[in-house]
Amino acid sequence: MKLNTETGDVQTLHRDVAKRSTSAQMKRPSPASHRVPKWAYLLFIILAGFVTYRILQHRAAETKAAQPPARPVTVAKAITKDVPLYLDEIGTCAAYETVLVQAQVSGVILSRHFQDGSDVKKGDALFTIDPRPYQAALDQAKAQAALDQVTLKRQEDLVARKVISKQDYDTAVANAQKSQAATEAAQVNLDWCYIKSPINGRIGLRNVDVGNLVGPSTAPLVTIQGLDPIYTDFTVAENDLPLVRKYLGGSNVKVETYLADGSITPRMGDLYFIDKAVQPGSGTVRARGVTPNPDRALWPSEFVRVRFILDILKNATLVPSQAVQVSQSGPFVFVVKPDNTVDLRPVKPGQRQQGDLMVIEGVKPDETVVVSGQLTLSPGAKVAPQPYVPRNLDKSQDSAVSENAL
Repeated sequence: MKLNTETGDVQTLHRDVAKRSTSAQMKRPSPASHRVPKWAYLLFIILAGFVTYRILQHRAAETKAAQPPARPVTVAKAITKDVPLYLDEIGTCAAYETVLVQAQVSGVILSRHFQDGSDVKKGDALFTIDPRPYQAALDQAKAQAALDQVTLKRQEDLVARKVISKQDYDTAVANAQKSQAATEAAQVNLDWCYIKSPINGRIGLRNVDVGNLVGPSTAPLVTIQGLDPIYTDFTVAENDLPLVRKYLGGSNVKVETYLADGSITPRMGDLYFIDKAVQPGSGTVRARGVTPNPDRALWPSEFVRVRFILDILKNATLVPSQAVQVSQSGPFVFVVKPDNTVDLRPVKPGQRQQGDLMVIEGVKPDETVVVSGQLTLSPGAKVAPQPYVPRNLDKSQDSAVSENAL
């Protein structure tokens, strides 16, 4: 009886569990009711893109902050030009001609016809010596010459008629020639009384005044120096002789003369003389050029700068001299790339030229080099290039501004 009762209780329990399971299944939603809406996916994609964009933007800002800013520099392009190969020396000027004006006849100076230090031309009157004694001597010689000519004509008639001997006729001919020579000598002495300049040049300070007795044995009356053209004397060091000998005799050998202060335009002249021996003790060779000097700006014994041009370098590459820097590895320049980064380029510098330019090997024409601001640069650095303005251009612009202001 008891067993039956327990069995019924178990069955009743199973029925209750089954009912609860069925009831739970009826209350659980269907799979279709759990689908995510499409707008939720779209919202998720938008949010994910925004987050990714912000992350990339933050990383770019960090990268930009980590990179150094572009360095400000001035730049210039390499150019090609024909430039001279030269030696720079120190020299002095010397008069092209120097004449000591000397009295050729004795007499008293009656007049002076020049101002000390003035320019004179060939044939200009300088002094007049008293000509009266020499004029009298000339007149006497002319009278004697006229008498001898008359005697000679008479002798010619007599010798034709064979009245006189041949010896008398020869004597008459000799006397006529002698008197003619005396006349010419007297004329020369008279001409010497009027002292004239033998050359074009500048006259110095006179050594005698009017009223002084002068003659061939007295001191020179005055000195005249020819200044156009003028000589430029300089020396070449013994170490430079192999280079000079290489180009000596070429058509491009010239001597350029100018003053250290730049007050005159450089004068281009020709090489006139170069010595064949080295001076003992100094180790130099003397040389001389002929320099045009039409305005008399160069004076004798004046110190000048000399550029001894040996040859012309065709299509040489030039950059501003400030662009060339020197490191432990040697000379170099910074070359600017198209992306405004710089590259360190070893170079071989040459001579400096006019306009603050330097001949260089290792840079191609039209490449851009850094002129100033190199101390803060390293290979690959970013730069902010600005055009380089030469110093001589600055001066010319300042002069133009000053003239406009006046």
